[in-house]
Amino acid sequence: MKPSTYIEISKSALKQNHDFIQSIMLPDVKFSSVIKGNAYGHGIEVMVPLLEEIGVDHFSVFSGDEALRVKEICSDLSTVMVMGMLTPEQLIWAIEDGVEFYVFDLYRLERTLEIAKKLKTKAKIHLELETGMNRTGLSIEELEKASQLIQENQSHLILKGVCTHFAGAESIANYYRIKSQFIRYKKLIKKLKAEGIEPTLKHVSCSAGTIRYPKTQMDMVRIGIMQYGFFPTKEVMVNYFAENQMVDDPLRRVLSWKSQVMSIKEVKTGEFIGYGTAYFASKDMKIATIPIGYSYGFPRSLTNLGNVLIKQTYAPVVGIVNMNSISVDITDIPEVGIGEMVTIIGRDGELEISVSSFSDISNQVNYELLVRLPDDIPRIVVD
Repeated sequence: MKPSTYIEISKSALKQNHDFIQSIMLPDVKFSSVIKGNAYGHGIEVMVPLLEEIGVDHFSVFSGDEALRVKEICSDLSTVMVMGMLTPEQLIWAIEDGVEFYVFDLYRLERTLEIAKKLKTKAKIHLELETGMNRTGLSIEELEKASQLIQENQSHLILKGVCTHFAGAESIANYYRIKSQFIRYKKLIKKLKAEGIEPTLKHVSCSAGTIRYPKTQMDMVRIGIMQYGFFPTKEVMVNYFAENQMVDDPLRRVLSWKSQVMSIKEVKTGEFIGYGTAYFASKDMKIATIPIGYSYGFPRSLTNLGNVLIKQTYAPVVGIVNMNSISVDITDIPEVGIGEMVTIIGRDGELEISVSSFSDISNQVNYELLVRLPDDIPRIVVD
């Protein structure tokens, strides 16, 4: 049964993006696929198998909940790394199941040791260092204590990595802050090495860091938004295009969002459309109702501003975006019928509605719009 609205996930676009990212990575740098936020709205259960098909074997998530979803479907050869939240129960599970995770404070390290000793096993940890982001990460003082605990408990801890997170590598305004963070990080790594602590992986770079600061790629990069077909910001894209004398975007959008026409109605001049007086029909109009609304992630702020594509033509949103539906103007689009395909995000013929065009109008960033796409919209793999 065909769903009333669905999201298409393009295998060929994902492969193209992965190939491009590999081309800007330095030799012997490992690729970690960041699939937090339900794989940036694309769907963890859909994306993990597709990523494994193209050779990805390392996945970064935010929470224990996401890690469990990945472990249930990924290959036994793949690594899962939690960068953020673990409840007490999830921490026990992570240690038992060999899931790697960040240690960003002494509380988590001490609790990890307690559990590992009780389970008679080794916990696989990544030390996150505070280098200037001021969010999570071990301070210099905490690092000294952490270093001591690791040295004293090597039978219960495996130091898989030492990492940090850049505070805005996508903007040149943060240039000196990023450079300072990297210098601080390297000094702390040197200090750990002098104490006999050598991690398997050193990793600091996200998508923006990977493309704008290649020397920060270290042993592994954590790639999120670029694998889905988006440069982190327009600034990063323009900078890359200028430096490489490029015109065509090397990235392709993995996600398209489709629906269908539910109803068609004639509206006379002088009538209002939808709730209240938000839209006044200044001429005789033909209106199509589409069964998506703000409960599906279509922003209410696109009232009287958004567009969809029907029969390779823009159809503007008229009236207030409802919870479960929107109305669009099809007056000048001939022969539209019930069940006609509607493109909400993606391409129809030569025209395209991009996530960024949504974002510009609704004052959301690409990331925000994508992760708000509900889990219950079916994801369908194409090409």
